[in-house]
Amino acid sequence: MPEPAPRLVAFDLDDTLAPSKTAIDPRIGALLIALAERVEVAIISGGQLAQFRTQVVERLPGASVETLSHVHLMPTCGTQYYRLGPDGLETIYAHSLTDDEKSRALAAVEEEARRLGLWESETWGPILEDRGSQITFSALGQKAPLDAKTAWDPRGAKKNALREAVAARLPDLEVRSGGSTSVDITHRGIDKAYGMTQLAEVTGIPLGDMLFVGDRLDPDGNDYPVLALGVPCHAVEGWPDTAEFLDELLPSLPVR
Repeated sequence: MPEPAPRLVAFDLDDTLAPSKTAIDPRIGALLIALAERVEVAIISGGQLAQFRTQVVERLPGASVETLSHVHLMPTCGTQYYRLGPDGLETIYAHSLTDDEKSRALAAVEEEARRLGLWESETWGPILEDRGSQITFSALGQKAPLDAKTAWDPRGAKKNALREAVAARLPDLEVRSGGSTSVDITHRGIDKAYGMTQLAEVTGIPLGDMLFVGDRLDPDGNDYPVLALGVPCHAVEGWPDTAEFLDELLPSLPVR
């Protein structure tokens, strides 16, 4: 646990606060509310805004408008930034890709996936998704069950090979490993470290006074840019581990 106590705690979403694309457990919901009553709370993930709504926002019953005002949502790896205001979601920024960037990204990732034998014929929903500020490849489809996703590429070798191949074709864009079966494409220089930097600018809280919690802080993980930025980090392995950590952290943070 960093010293002094953090003024902002940021989280990855999938496999940190909840299993991939599933709603947070009520225990996590209660802990996030308790945390937002003490410090700023941010969630940064490759997922789109709709996932943030169904996985997190709709699972925070009983939270006051004041408490929710301390929650920061950063979908698509920080390319979008929203706050929870009295009238609902307020957009701070959204950096959309151009039509040309989208078309080149979609073509490159499909062609390279087919070349590498990673384009699956049977999937759960679309493999490619235009998230406005991000193009996402999901090998088994957007709605694949967790067990299938876990089994597809347990060591990340397939995903990393695809990322490298696509990155070589799109030098003007950022290509990164996303979730367990995904590759994300955004504007260059935009990753979770970018999101943390934007949080510091908007909130006025220095990066050294923040804490990031994630499950992929290894060099190939999409949480690693935050660690490389120098932000204090805490590694977890799944949401129960996160819940235990928050149980330990909360007593050290006074309620506002």
